[in-house]
Amino acid sequence: MTWQNVYLRFARRLSRSKLQASNPCTPLLRRCWQSLPSPNQSAFLAVDLETSSLSTADGEILSAGWVALDNQQILLHTAQHHLIAAENSVGQSAAIHHLRDCDLLAGKHTQTLLEALLEAAQGRVLLFHNASLDMAFLNQLCQNLCGTDLLLPYEDTLVNEKQKLTHQGKVIAQGDLTLAECRNRYHLPYYAGHNALNDALATAELYAAQQSHARSNT
Repeated sequence: MTWQNVYLRFARRLSRSKLQASNPCTPLLRRCWQSLPSPNQSAFLAVDLETSSLSTADGEILSAGWVALDNQQILLHTAQHHLIAAENSVGQSAAIHHLRDCDLLAGKHTQTLLEALLEAAQGRVLLFHNASLDMAFLNQLCQNLCGTDLLLPYEDTLVNEKQKLTHQGKVIAQGDLTLAECRNRYHLPYYAGHNALNDALATAELYAAQQSHARSNT
């Protein structure tokens, strides 16, 4: 489901949200809601999170990266990468994202992360590869600090690719929808995965390639 299809649903839910007015993130969140892009705009913020688990029940955000893109042009000067001070040990997840407990000692507080993200997201649609995972953690963070889900429109390059392959009648095998494999189909260069900023940039490039491919086939 693309962000245009859920645009009105987000707008309806905003008016019913009960916010924690005392938290500094709340006015930033309201500002994001007030600056929602119109459906014909093409302003995105590609975001990736590295977490200690695939579940919000026992996982934490360990790092976050993002970069903006306008009309499929990636704005490298907007790129940001943040390490987050974890409350618990990263445990065995370090084997995936290569972040150790000692790497996160000087990390930012989650509130500082959300403030920075909301500043960057104003007037933009969020962009993820596998949005359900990242949005689950962002919604939990926003609930903890602001008393509501993030309620920002987003698009998902994984869903876009799945829809394209299904439309082409192709059988989708295990691993076909990973970020690396999706990029490979568009002949994009290989990037080492599981670094939040690298993956945000990789997602932005993949989205631009998907849009270019879609235009060339219309």
